[in-house]
Amino acid sequence: MQRKSGILLHISSLPGDYGCGSFGDGARRFVDMLADAGFSYWQVLPFCIPDAYASPYSSVSTFSGNPNFIDLDILCKNGYLTRAELDGARPETPYSCDFAQLAKSRTPLLFRAAERAMAKPETVKDVDDFMSTHPHVADACRFLAKKERHGGKPWLEWTDDTFTAEDEKRERAWRFIEYEFFRQWADVVEYAHKKRVYMIGDIPFYVSLDSSDVYSNRSQFQLESDGRPSFVAGVPPDYFSADGQLWENPLYDWNAMAKDGYSFWRDRLGFMLELFDGVRIDHFRAVESYYRIKAGEKTAKHGHWAPGPREAFVDMANEMAKKDNKLIIAEDLGDITDEVRALLDYSGMPGMRVLQFGFLHSGDSTHRPHNYINNCVAYTGTHDNNTMLGAIWEMPPHMRRELFDYCGCPDDWNAARERVVKTVLASSAGLAIIPIQDILGYGADTRMNTPGVAGGGNWRFRVTKEQLSGIDCAMWRRTNEMYARYR
Repeated sequence: MQRKSGILLHISSLPGDYGCGSFGDGARRFVDMLADAGFSYWQVLPFCIPDAYASPYSSVSTFSGNPNFIDLDILCKNGYLTRAELDGARPETPYSCDFAQLAKSRTPLLFRAAERAMAKPETVKDVDDFMSTHPHVADACRFLAKKERHGGKPWLEWTDDTFTAEDEKRERAWRFIEYEFFRQWADVVEYAHKKRVYMIGDIPFYVSLDSSDVYSNRSQFQLESDGRPSFVAGVPPDYFSADGQLWENPLYDWNAMAKDGYSFWRDRLGFMLELFDGVRIDHFRAVESYYRIKAGEKTAKHGHWAPGPREAFVDMANEMAKKDNKLIIAEDLGDITDEVRALLDYSGMPGMRVLQFGFLHSGDSTHRPHNYINNCVAYTGTHDNNTMLGAIWEMPPHMRRELFDYCGCPDDWNAARERVVKTVLASSAGLAIIPIQDILGYGADTRMNTPGVAGGGNWRFRVTKEQLSGIDCAMWRRTNEMYARYR
């Protein structure tokens, strides 16, 4: 891997005027900052419509785009919304995502824009052309229309499967909304590429039971005859949770998938590689063996491991990535065995190293920077970790001292946070990705997510224009140059 660096920041965390980051000016200003500071990559979290707890790792469709990311000013400029309508969408605070306000007002506002846009024959043609080449997105739009008519109930509880005139009207609106989402993102990517900044997306390994993915592809999953799962996904007890994590996603029927050449996953990867220059496959260890929990269990303690698709899946993914010279990152964190390591070696994909994991205990660790190899992506922390400053604060004193000594840190905690970031950038890892909170030196109150805790403050973190403009781009550019990561 060529030595490069990047920043992790989800779209929702961007500055903006309407309760959530978007694909507007805030995204372009962030690209400008990355370019000025010598960073080559922008990594984001999954783009799909999030669940009721705002998690982008659970969605009604893995092929959907979060409507909250559509820039309202662009819709206004195109004549689909009025300035007065935009003024009514402004939140009370720029420092966090206003999910309550978004849930209440954003969809009706976008439906209003869709009605105006779809009155133009040229827009209808553009939308129809897009959907004809992206059938899974079209499936998601139809699913969303049906789900709304059923009051938001899971598809397993729907009383009929007809498609009404009202459904068709709502599907029409959703088709424009999803088309506009992907059109605006394509413009952001084009702008970034001109600045030599490249995009890394994120693929959740599993999909939600209540999704168009399962609804339209039931034979691809381990389901009972009534559509309910007999076993569900999760992970055993680990660093993040003493009870493990009970995700409750339906499990893939890998035998059925193998018979049709993994068509569902081929479509997922193809879709993501169209949107991004590289993707991170979350929970890669399930490709080797996946954790299987009997449906109805209250925790993830009582599960067992079952064989995954292994080399066949890896070969399929590599074949797709190499067609367009795209990057695939394997998230190889958690309960990693020799078999998982062997599969990762076979794949040739870069795995992940997380500095925070290297200082949970004394002693050597693959997550300590002196053990990083070129073919890996190194992080101070991920979206599931505390910020670096927050982690330093919460460390036992003896581990804090060990970290400080390792990185040559002073006893000034904020200065130590900067030294830790530079230690990751100085490592042998081919690619180093730093969460924006660690660039800014923010504490635990800006943590993006605490695994196993639904709701609360998860996923709400945002930055402001002023905070981003305060980043010392010249210093970071010198740092990237010094560690041979300059673009």
